[in-house]
Amino acid sequence: MHGNAAIFAGEFIGTAILILMGDGVVAAVLLPRSKAFAGGWIVITFGWGFGVLAGAYSALNLSGGHINPAVTLGIAVYGGQIWGEVPIRIVAQILGAIVGAVLVWLAYLGHFKEAEEPTLGVFSTIPQIRDYVQNLVTEIIATFVLVFFILATGLQQGPVAKIAATGLGVLLVSLLVVGIGLSLGGPTGYAINPARDLGPRIAHAFLPIPNKGSSDWAYAWIPVVGPIVGAMAAAGVARLVF
Repeated sequence: MHGNAAIFAGEFIGTAILILMGDGVVAAVLLPRSKAFAGGWIVITFGWGFGVLAGAYSALNLSGGHINPAVTLGIAVYGGQIWGEVPIRIVAQILGAIVGAVLVWLAYLGHFKEAEEPTLGVFSTIPQIRDYVQNLVTEIIATFVLVFFILATGLQQGPVAKIAATGLGVLLVSLLVVGIGLSLGGPTGYAINPARDLGPRIAHAFLPIPNKGSSDWAYAWIPVVGPIVGAMAAAGVARLVF
């Protein structure tokens, strides 16, 4: 598989795996009668880190393993070479995220049937303190760290681009995602990825989950706009200093 077909397949599959494992660990921790119930924030952050590891490695040889519109846009702004691929990557990422969320629902179907509380938190981010300015700033800062690290370590281009070819770069980014979750994830749940939040939120809206509650569309723009702004800022700073 080559060209746009490979890019679409890689981003779709990689993002689906990311969400399957990421939302999967949240489901394991939040849904009653799960063996991991009440496992806590550290379990969730490491689960998301392993989700990035599995998703990005799975997509690496097909599409480069962006699995995140913010990463795709940051790389495009920084280098300019992939603008033609941006639409197909983002569409694949969002569709993959929806499919990954549906797979989580299927895997925990019995637990969702017994859940008595709203389940949006399994699928998408919910701020601990609802302050749109604060929430937006948190997502901008967290995504800036992610995208700047990727550009600084040359995962897509530059003098140390060979790091990415060996797959070591994917491991480093996965560890960084754990670190971002531990350090900056507390206020908003650290989307740092528009597809990661929007795709599962769409799935939550249409899935037949009992007592699922609202999909909270009033907040949905924060985990989309914040990561995009953070990625653009990271690319701008990277262009100045590298």
